[in-house]
Amino acid sequence: MIYRILADLTVVIHFAYVTFVLLGLLATILGWMLNWNWIRNRWFRGIHLTMILVVVLEAWVGMTCPLTTWEQRLRLEAGQETYQGDFIANWFHDVLFFEAQPWVFTLAYSLFGGLVLATLILVPPNWRKNIDEPAESEVPT
Repeated sequence: MIYRILADLTVVIHFAYVTFVLLGLLATILGWMLNWNWIRNRWFRGIHLTMILVVVLEAWVGMTCPLTTWEQRLRLEAGQETYQGDFIANWFHDVLFFEAQPWVFTLAYSLFGGLVLATLILVPPNWRKNIDEPAESEVPT
């Protein structure tokens, strides 16, 4: 029972990862068009860039995502041959995994990663703190 729950949890985490990467790019583009300042946050943009670069690197070296590997092992430990989880976990799994040739995924991940890199030029993040702002110790009280 615990292995099935852990496998379902792994799918939810995997889905959240993919969702953050997809919505992060969408938010950056919308934020640029709508002048949202938060999309220039260096932590948000750095984490977002790192996450898609991990996916692109995995695709280029032909590595299976560790989350996929963990889920498959947990399903085996749970005695599941095919996906038999709860409705939500099953839905997440079906949305996340679909059949295509490996080169299709590598191309899609690479193009998406290129878009994320392009937004770094189009909508540059604030990598450093604003040098015009006084440090906290310099702020008059």
